[in-house]
Amino acid sequence: MTEIVGESLARRLVEWGVDTIFGLPGDGINGLMEGFRRQREKIRFILVHHEEAAAFMATGYAKATGRLGVCAATSGPGAIHLLNGLYDAKLDHVPVLALTGMQETSVLGTHYQQEVHLDRLYQDLAAYNLMITNPQQMPGVVDLAIRNALTRRTVSHLTFPNDIQVAAAAEDPYRHVGPGTPPASMPNCSVAPLRPAEDELARAADVLRQGHKIAMLVGVGARHARDEVLAVAEKLASPIVKTLPGKFTVPDDHPLTTGGLGLLGTAPSEELMEECDTLFMVGTSFPYGKYLPQEGQARVVQIDADPTLLGIRRPTEAPVAADAKLALQALLPMLEEAKDRSFLEKYQRRMDGWRSDMKALQDASRDPIAPQYLMGCVDEAASDDAILTCDSGTIATWAARHWTIRGGREFYLSGNLATMAPGLPYAIGIQHAYPGRQVVAFVGDGGFAMLMADFLTAVRHGLPIKVVVNNNNSYGQILWEQIILGYPEYAVRHQRPEADFAAWARACGAYGAKIKDPGDLPGAIREALAHDGPALVDCDVDPNEPPMPGRVKYDQAKHFAEAFLRGQPHKASTLAAVARDKINELLS
Repeated sequence: MTEIVGESLARRLVEWGVDTIFGLPGDGINGLMEGFRRQREKIRFILVHHEEAAAFMATGYAKATGRLGVCAATSGPGAIHLLNGLYDAKLDHVPVLALTGMQETSVLGTHYQQEVHLDRLYQDLAAYNLMITNPQQMPGVVDLAIRNALTRRTVSHLTFPNDIQVAAAAEDPYRHVGPGTPPASMPNCSVAPLRPAEDELARAADVLRQGHKIAMLVGVGARHARDEVLAVAEKLASPIVKTLPGKFTVPDDHPLTTGGLGLLGTAPSEELMEECDTLFMVGTSFPYGKYLPQEGQARVVQIDADPTLLGIRRPTEAPVAADAKLALQALLPMLEEAKDRSFLEKYQRRMDGWRSDMKALQDASRDPIAPQYLMGCVDEAASDDAILTCDSGTIATWAARHWTIRGGREFYLSGNLATMAPGLPYAIGIQHAYPGRQVVAFVGDGGFAMLMADFLTAVRHGLPIKVVVNNNNSYGQILWEQIILGYPEYAVRHQRPEADFAAWARACGAYGAKIKDPGDLPGAIREALAHDGPALVDCDVDPNEPPMPGRVKYDQAKHFAEAFLRGQPHKASTLAAVARDKINELLS
C-alpha cells in the first residue's frame, strides 16, 4: 500500500522509541488511526473513555519515565478535552506530544462542523504548535515537535487536516517557488545535562561556607540526585525540606529531612525556614513565597536546570544554572565540614515529635474513619517500591504526611496546576510503563467521579492498578478553603448517601470493597493490594476532619472562628475531630 501521512507519522513515532499512544478515535483523525493500525505491531493505541484522561495518562507516563508521553484526540471537542491534562504537563515540565485532527483544508474558514482552529487554541499551551498543510512537511516536523518537547520538557502539538492525513506521504502537490527545501531530519535528540559554570559554583560555595543555619529546599528537579543531596546536607549539617512534587527525592524516614513545606507541610519545616540564615534551593522554584524566609533574613543559593527560574521567588545571591546532580557533585568538595550541628539537631528533635504526632493521628478506633488512618493502612501494606499517584485536595494532605517514601517508592500528583482527577489516569499510564510495579491511586470521591469511567480502561487492558477512594462525600479542600477565608462552607457537600464506587468496580469485573467500619479497613487494603488485577477500595471517612496546616497561625485561627460565628454547619463534629486529633497528639 502507498504510505499515507498518517502512517508516516506512526512510523516516525516508532523510530523515536514511542511504544504507547493514549487516545480516543473520531472521524477527525481516521487517517491517523489508519497509520497507527498499520504500525500496530510496534505501537499500542490505548483506547480510553475520555480525552482528558488520555492526556493525564500521557503526562503520568512522562513524569514517571522521563520519556515522551503521547496522546491523540479528534478535531474540535476531542482536542479541547485534552487541554487540562496537557496544561498539567506544561506546568510540571514534562515532555508530551499531542496529536489532533482538523477539518480538511478545503472547508477551513467556512464555519464547518466542529471547526475549531486548534493551532490557535493551543498557542499558549504548546512550545511547538503546527498545523500540517503539506505532506512534504513529514516527517521532519514530527522530529521538530518531539525535540522541542524533550529538550524544553514541555508540550508539543501537531494537528492534521483530514485530507492531509490520507494523502500520499510522498505527494508533492505544489510548485516550489522559493529556495527552501522540505524539512529533512533524523529521529534523534541530544539532551546533555547542563554542567555548572565554575564561577557560579565558586560563588555558591562561598555563600554556603559563610552560613551557620543552612536550610536546603529540594524539589523534583533533584529526583535523580538523592545521594548528592544527602551528601551535601550531611556536610553542611543542613535540614532537607522537600516540596510536595519532590517528596520522593529523599526518604521520609531519613534523619536529615524535616519533610514538606507549605500548607501541606510539617511544623518543623515551617519553623526552620523562619530561623535559617541561608536558603539553598535545589531543583525547585517553590511558588509559595509566604513560607520562604523573609527578604533580607537569609542569603539565597539556587540550582536549577532552567535559568529562567533562578531568582524568581527571592533575590538570589548565587544562582547556578545546571543539572542538580552535576552541580552538587562539583560543589561537594568545595564545601567545608560543618562544626556546629546544633541547628540540624534542634530540628531533628522537633521532627521526631512531629512523626510521633502524625502516627498518633492514624487512630484505628475513630468512627467515622480518620482519613489519616486510611492512608496509614495503605502506607503500611504497600510494597517498598510502590508508586503512589494522588489527586489534588485533602487527599494530598494525607498523602504528604502519611505516605512514607522509603526504598524505591515514588509519588506523583499535579504539582503546579493542582487539578482534580489525575490520580486514576496517572496510575493507568504509569502501570503501562512499569507493568511489574505496584501502582496505587489515592483519590478523593470528587476527583474519582470525574473520570471514573476510565477505571474500566484499566480492567479491559488487564492493568493491576489499585485505587483507594478517600470518600468524604464532598469537595473537602474547597470546603476548608472557604472556612479559612472566614466564611461558612457553601455548596461543597453532596447529598447523602455517599456513593458506592466499589459497586462500580465490581460491575467492571474488578475487585471492589466498600468500607465503613475501621476494623474492616486493614484487611480490605491488603486484599486489594494482593489481588491479581485491578482493585478498588472505597472508604467512607470523616467528612469533618480538617486538613490542618503544620502550624496554625493567628490569622488562620481568627478566620476559622469567624466562619463558625457566621453559621458554619457541622460545628460540633468538626470541633470534635479537632479535639480528638489534639488529644492523640498530646498522648503521643
